[in-house]
Amino acid sequence: MSRTDTAPAALGDVTAAPSPTDRSRNAARPVLLLWRREMTRLRHNPVRLAMGLVTPLLFLVVLGTGLDAASSSLGKAQLNDYRAYLFPGTLVMSVQAPAIAVGISLVWDRRLGVLRQMLVAPFPRASIVFGLALGGATTGAVYGLMVLSVGGIASIRYTPMLLVVLLELLLVSLMFTALGLLAAVTIRQVDTFQVVVNLSLMPLMFFSGAMFPPNGLPGWLDTVVKLNPLTYGVDAVRRTLPGPSVLTSEQTRLMLGDWHPPVAAELGVLAALTAVALGLAGYRFSRTS
Repeated sequence: MSRTDTAPAALGDVTAAPSPTDRSRNAARPVLLLWRREMTRLRHNPVRLAMGLVTPLLFLVVLGTGLDAASSSLGKAQLNDYRAYLFPGTLVMSVQAPAIAVGISLVWDRRLGVLRQMLVAPFPRASIVFGLALGGATTGAVYGLMVLSVGGIASIRYTPMLLVVLLELLLVSLMFTALGLLAAVTIRQVDTFQVVVNLSLMPLMFFSGAMFPPNGLPGWLDTVVKLNPLTYGVDAVRRTLPGPSVLTSEQTRLMLGDWHPPVAAELGVLAALTAVALGLAGYRFSRTS
């Protein structure tokens, strides 16, 4: 009698193994949830959004106009419109800060204990990294779109090619986010992370050809510029933007020896670096205890 009574209970305790479809849903759900969290933060922080536009505009209008006027007054201007040349670097600068902010938020989540709650959730840990990366890249692209909307200041034409530029900015933003997340899963202290990020971003921008042509530089500077992956992103954006001829002239295009790398190859460099950084960040994060 007792054997008959306990048999159904034993059968009821057996739990079916999750199907591949269920595992896929478990992996995709945190990506969507974390992306929505980043979009919610963006929507509820208008001051952050406004500052993301003010800083690039100051960089473009003040520095661009000042250097253009100074070059004209000295009679040494080699570019017809320095503001147009400066605009691609301004676009790239506008996407880097919000993308890197995702890495900072991950460090803070670890410090405040929020990350521990994520780690015990029943989905792959790498999904957390991919969700944060998607949210950071989208946020950066929003900032880039705002700066693109005022491109007329730099004589940029409003044509459908700006959609291609926006996709390039999305890739650049994803690269920044991936690098920021890789640093965040490696560095556990907030202060240390901020110092490392601040010391890294400025050289990346200054040695990317954003403010001066990447060709004809002294030996050591030429080597640094060519090894900087951001150089290829800035050059790709510059050559895609519809505007003055200064954006695509032989003097301002990136040269590797006697070869002008095509835009597709430059974007391939960014995509490869992004994939490696995301893979390493996901691997290290999956081993986080």
